[in-house]
Amino acid sequence: MRRWSVMNNVPRLARASAGLAAVLALTGALQCAATQAAGATCTAMADAHSGTLLKQQGVCEQRVTPASTFKIALSLMGYDSGFLTDEHLPALPFHAGYVDYMPSWKATTDPTTWISNSVVWYSQQLTEWLGEERFRHYVEAFRYGNADLSGDPVRHDGLTHAWLSSSLRISPLEQLQFLHRIITRQLPVSERAYEMTSRITAVGKLANGWEVHGKSGNGAQVNADGTVDHTRQIGWFVGWASKGQRVLAFARCIQDDGPQPESVAKRAREGMLRDLPALLD
Repeated sequence: MRRWSVMNNVPRLARASAGLAAVLALTGALQCAATQAAGATCTAMADAHSGTLLKQQGVCEQRVTPASTFKIALSLMGYDSGFLTDEHLPALPFHAGYVDYMPSWKATTDPTTWISNSVVWYSQQLTEWLGEERFRHYVEAFRYGNADLSGDPVRHDGLTHAWLSSSLRISPLEQLQFLHRIITRQLPVSERAYEMTSRITAVGKLANGWEVHGKSGNGAQVNADGTVDHTRQIGWFVGWASKGQRVLAFARCIQDDGPQPESVAKRAREGMLRDLPALLD
């Protein structure tokens, strides 16, 4: 078993969102079958109090793109630096030219909808405001994955794209280590940054009483020559769950072998939420 140094001063987690039980009820056997057929899957979990790695199943040491799970780190940066104010400020308008793959991205976005709709351009506005030096300082201080913000070697777009199937990579086990540093207040950010990040990442309360916080992510695998293979998707769901004095960090990563009919991020999120009750108790 692996151990990480973990403090016992674990914060209380924020409110739950309604309807989580209904979401879980819809994911059953079909989700399980889809996940098993998709390709390599890692499920990992660690206890924040003891530092013990409780579960490691599958390929959990391989670094891949963090995709939108990096928004947890970005939230901490945003609230610590002052770019983000509270759950609803700043509310930034959409402009032509912003990344707009999803209809929900073509709207005014605040910190809450940034996380819930996983809006890429809002993240990019945050990192551009930080600038390369401060952005790099945060990532290195967070010890986040390989901390490589170089981006594409031709486009030199690391400030706005490093975490999007590009140079920045992290393994599921490293995700757990990063989450432990959040839970145990080991990062160089303000208390408000921790608290607000906890609020906007609240997922809901499971039927067995565990409060869940987390973020999904959807990216693509990178070929040996550096090109991105969009037919082989990578899906994440990472976060933490608390009940009483117990807090556990979890990570699920799915690497598809080929095209799949359903979003890999959705499969990772819903599959993990379905499996969490049994894993936690």
